[in-house]
Amino acid sequence: MEKPEAGAGLPRPDPRRWWILAIVAAAQFVYVVDAFVVNVALPSIRTDLAATTGETQGIIVCYLIAFATLVVTGGRLGDIVGAKKVFLAGLLGFTGASLWCGLTHSGAELVAARTVQGAMAALMIPQVLATIHRVFQDEERGRAIGIYGSALGLGAAVGFGLGGWIVAFNLMGIGWRSIFFVNVPVGLLLAVAALRLMPPAPRKPGARLDVVGAGTLFVSLLALLGPIVVGPDLGWPLWLGLVLALGGVLLGGFVRFERRLEARGGLALVPVDLLADRPAMTAFLAVLCFTFANLAFYLVLTFYMQLGLGYSPLQSGSVVVPLALTFAIVSRKAGPWAQRRGPRAIIEGCCVQALGLGVLAVGIMSPGGSDPVILSGLLIVFGVGQAMAMAPLYGLALSRVPRAHAGSGAGVLSTIQQIGNGSGAAVVGALYFTVRGFGSDRAAFLVSLGVLAGTLLVTVVLLCILRRSQEVRRPMAVRAINA
Repeated sequence: MEKPEAGAGLPRPDPRRWWILAIVAAAQFVYVVDAFVVNVALPSIRTDLAATTGETQGIIVCYLIAFATLVVTGGRLGDIVGAKKVFLAGLLGFTGASLWCGLTHSGAELVAARTVQGAMAALMIPQVLATIHRVFQDEERGRAIGIYGSALGLGAAVGFGLGGWIVAFNLMGIGWRSIFFVNVPVGLLLAVAALRLMPPAPRKPGARLDVVGAGTLFVSLLALLGPIVVGPDLGWPLWLGLVLALGGVLLGGFVRFERRLEARGGLALVPVDLLADRPAMTAFLAVLCFTFANLAFYLVLTFYMQLGLGYSPLQSGSVVVPLALTFAIVSRKAGPWAQRRGPRAIIEGCCVQALGLGVLAVGIMSPGGSDPVILSGLLIVFGVGQAMAMAPLYGLALSRVPRAHAGSGAGVLSTIQQIGNGSGAAVVGALYFTVRGFGSDRAAFLVSLGVLAGTLLVTVVLLCILRRSQEVRRPMAVRAINA
């Protein structure tokens, strides 16, 4: 049991907290690498396994859906039985699924393995931010969030570069399979470290998982995410709209069920007070808009480089490495900076990110804009802005969650991230190919950049609203204390 400090009412800092951070940040790093490396290696996977178009899409889509639909449940399980146990279960499951991915012999088998891998990640990843939220306090949490952000950036850099390099060099003659096999020794090493160093988190005595709520949320998110991902390929038939509507109805029913459950004294899958907290919901909506522009940017950038400019996978991966390294470096300072300045620092980051999109648009229209070295330099401004905003925004949203609900709150945040990533990739990706059909790859990329910049500006508006609400509430709190 954690002992509160005298007079502080806060748990005493764990002396091993920085080692604990290293373990969970490394797990997050592996997860990010796996997400990016598969995108770059996908053409080679399709050729080697003779995968169909549907199977090729399923390698990405089923992983995303499995993660997004189960991550809230994974977060709540961490609250109930302890983050350490759920983290270990997810990490070992993710490692085993990675081994299965590398041993597959058909597209359908790889889709199944990736689905299991996504489900196991849904157990593991919520415990990362939840653990940071629990073991770090005040300014130290800002430093921890900065290190977490660096893991995101380095993961993207290694993922992009590793995918291109593996395809180009065909290490040990096993090609793309190395991208999955490398997870096995790393995962086992992290599991041993977590078993020895992570403290057991307090359990909720007598609490049980809200199975009905978990099932309802799973079906509702599946109905909402599935059509968004497969809609562009199916031509958006009418029945997909009905599935989306069903998902919305089920999601509303889920919220009502959770409120009744908590009113009866049960442990809801998602804390009802979180759903009723307007600033928290504003922060989560800002995360949704921000992530809509996140994965979609890298997706259309890859399309533009490989389809429009004719870059090889190795060139494409190498071009993005300076951006990601810049992201990792700036992220180290972004957490403490945002801890002191609050939403204003994140607003500035989003503005720099939008400026980076503008710099990129001007650059690719100028002579020499297709040169890999020049393009790599143009991307750095975007990387700086993204580093200033990403991890601090996640930390801001999670800071609205009570410590007792850190796991489920991190699960909600992760779900919103995946909904944003999935919908952004689907919508902006479809827009890219639509414009490309009527014009050129450069025109399609420029239109996509415009949409992404607009989404970032919406994020800025939401953060301004959140900042204003905090400024209004602070004087009210002071007056209440003085009264």
